[in-house]
Amino acid sequence: MTLTMGIPALLFPAISLTMLAYNARYLAIAALIRQLYNEYLASRSKNTVLQIKNLRKRLWLIRNMQAIAIISFLTSVITMFLLYIEQMNWANIVFGISLFCLMISLFLSFIEVQISTKALSIRLDKIEEST
Repeated sequence: MTLTMGIPALLFPAISLTMLAYNARYLAIAALIRQLYNEYLASRSKNTVLQIKNLRKRLWLIRNMQAIAIISFLTSVITMFLLYIEQMNWANIVFGISLFCLMISLFLSFIEVQISTKALSIRLDKIEEST
């Protein structure tokens, strides 16, 4: 397969949309952390502490998802530059790195979604117990 300028350019919208989704997750978690902080100050319950630990793990995942997506975006741009200066072998290698980084970022996103879903399920269980 011949790598052309159009192929790495196809990743631009995908990576941009992915990063927007990651940023939305970050903002939602930041708001939840602020809410939990106030809740923790009011009553230092074990449940709140567990939720904070869960959110810390999710923040770590989101930070790394964003960083790796940025690396993927940057390597796509580098690939286009290498194609421009006709360094085909390096362009193929760097593009492979870009795709690999995007896969890692999406895998971390999958893990974060699983943790998020589990946390919501626990919260729903608590609500059902209190009714």
